[in-house]
Amino acid sequence: MPISVPVAENATVSASAPHLRDIRTTTLPNGLLVITERMPHLRSIAMGAWIDSGSRDESLEVNGISHFIEHMVFKGTTTRSAQQFAREVDSIGGNLDAFTGKETICFSIKVLDQNVAAALDLIADLVLHPTFTPEDIAREQGVILEEIRMDEDNPDYLVHELFTRNFWPKDALGRPILGTASSVSSFTQPIVRCEYSRRFTPANMIFSAAGNLQHEAFVAQVAASFASLAPGGAEKMARSHSPSPSPHITLRRKRSLEQVQLCLAVAAPPVASPLRYTAYLLNSILGGGMSSRLFQSIREERGLAYSIFSELNPFRDTGSLAVYAGCSPANTRQVLDLTLADLTRIKKHAVAGEELQRAKSQFKGNMVLGLETSGSRMSSLARQQMYWGRFFSLDEITAAIDAVTAEDIQALANQLFQPQHLALTLLGNLGSLKLNRTDLGC
Repeated sequence: MPISVPVAENATVSASAPHLRDIRTTTLPNGLLVITERMPHLRSIAMGAWIDSGSRDESLEVNGISHFIEHMVFKGTTTRSAQQFAREVDSIGGNLDAFTGKETICFSIKVLDQNVAAALDLIADLVLHPTFTPEDIAREQGVILEEIRMDEDNPDYLVHELFTRNFWPKDALGRPILGTASSVSSFTQPIVRCEYSRRFTPANMIFSAAGNLQHEAFVAQVAASFASLAPGGAEKMARSHSPSPSPHITLRRKRSLEQVQLCLAVAAPPVASPLRYTAYLLNSILGGGMSSRLFQSIREERGLAYSIFSELNPFRDTGSLAVYAGCSPANTRQVLDLTLADLTRIKKHAVAGEELQRAKSQFKGNMVLGLETSGSRMSSLARQQMYWGRFFSLDEITAAIDAVTAEDIQALANQLFQPQHLALTLLGNLGSLKLNRTDLGC
């Protein structure tokens, strides 16, 4: 029988409006916020414990600790071994997953709606009762050191890290999520426990779920499973000041690579900026798909690269818009010049109506298709709560996308794509190639 829980509740959208998302929120007595979205046509439920903290909330000395803790909770709890976890997840046909980002840590599980109680018990035990034994810490240090070495041998990963490190130097946002060999090797049980206690608090945590559920019954189950989570302080973790980007030219010569990896980037609006939809459309037109300008110009028309795309990475107070390409050393300068030419073109000439409409359709299609599963809805709930404190209907979002004009995109391009703001990272067999700021005119 569900237990009775005194709660503060807010029904964001009524279930009587089928074209809207049926989202409800409840704050438990210990301060944990529970958000659900009912999707009665499904037979699954996805749920996740989201920590509103990531690698950018780490000091230099403990760089990588968020990712390390994410790994460590899977090593066993006060009631289950790692092997028991694996067996129990398999026995209910569940998919258990976790990840660490710059601003979040997430532990999630997706199960059939008949296995909610067992899944909740598993994820609560995982998040609330890790043991962090010295032996497990030592073993996991070895695993993550191997992961760091593996990623350093991956040129796609390495060019991203080189760009980020030099774009936000001396700031946690520019440091690797995995940490460094030096920082990871320094982790001890007291350090792990201290950092875990600092982050895993109700004020810094959201529990979200989507699928075939009833809000009141589900909240009662969450309250029972997370009853041992101490209330803690009502304040969220202190945030660092927004870092100032540092435009740079970084050339890393690595003769063993067959290709040159290129990253050309500028600072971009943060995740909740009023300009966010303009920025997403600008990114889509430049390099967000197979019909994008860069893909057509550099790959399809000239055959200069296999991989060429642009990517928008927004954070809570800043962001980046970056073009990535992999090409032969002989084609590096031409790929760079063509990319700069496309930046100049979008600054000087407004996007044609057909191209803008295609970008809008692509963006809206990706967004709607991306919300068709319980897992994606669960993630959407948590992220919208963390960054906006409210939930947007699909109608709101599509209306905002449709409202973006060609003039809006041109204005943002002129604001962002200034030569003095560009950062360039090249990795590979660069030979005698030399570049300076005058080579980045656009």
